[in-house]
Amino acid sequence: MPPATFETTPLTTMPEKLAAYCRDTYFLETSEQLESLGVCSESFARRTGLLFLKPDAIVARAVAPTLTWLSENGFRVVSARRIDADRHFVRALWYYQWNIASPQRRQLADLLLAVSGSLLLVVTDAAERLPTTVRLTDRKGPTAPRKRQPGELRHVLGGDTYLLNMVHTADDPADVLRELGIYLPTRERRAVIEEASAGADRSLDAAAIGEALYTQVEARSFDRAVAERSILASVPREVRADPTTDRDWAELIQAAWQHDWPLDPWDVLVVGAAVLPMRTPEGTQTLEAAPAAAWLARDVEDPDE
Repeated sequence: MPPATFETTPLTTMPEKLAAYCRDTYFLETSEQLESLGVCSESFARRTGLLFLKPDAIVARAVAPTLTWLSENGFRVVSARRIDADRHFVRALWYYQWNIASPQRRQLADLLLAVSGSLLLVVTDAAERLPTTVRLTDRKGPTAPRKRQPGELRHVLGGDTYLLNMVHTADDPADVLRELGIYLPTRERRAVIEEASAGADRSLDAAAIGEALYTQVEARSFDRAVAERSILASVPREVRADPTTDRDWAELIQAAWQHDWPLDPWDVLVVGAAVLPMRTPEGTQTLEAAPAAAWLARDVEDPDE
């Protein structure tokens, strides 16, 4: 796909994102593959949404509630795949946002990915005003728990920390193309493109993958008090540990990392997500997310586009 401009493509409302992605290997791989298959990359990206259920969603047994929510909100699952991610995957996926991620957040994310496999859902809908993935992202709800509203997916699934937020979505059509290049190798990506283009309901496939993932990791509590008790029981006896504040707990977890204490990773995730810093004190993301309102405003400005 040749370098595009904001004026000639409906992939994003952000010129700076398009400028970056037209030099991004993952974006280019998917775009080029779609064109080689005779599929218009712009149309495919606009009618496709990506919903990634992270390991915390698998631990929370959130697949069935997610599938129900998708159906009730007018989305149809057209492809599903298990994703076994590693540290390189997560840094590629959030490359343009993690320039402000704290070292502790990166370490927690690595722990989370090691908990279990994940589930990628490819969806479509019949809405016309917004691209599928833009509407999906808007209905998913924000990362910050206090900002979530009833009816949003993250509100339905629960989770009360910034990190353990269950799901990720591609923000806009440009992200659909880039993220497919990260999630899947060439042959598997071709199969997913063909399934998505066919449009058949594959929610039963998604449910089956979810059940298979459940067999590989036990359901765990998201209760911080439960995790704290487990951590204290696992701290070496020679270490005096009596944390009472978030700062105390943050120092204990970082000491455990420094000395390689054998703490349960899930307990560390639950407590660490509540007490460790998630971002650097200064700076902004390389690329910010564009809200649905930006797409609606664009439609008003360009009604015939």
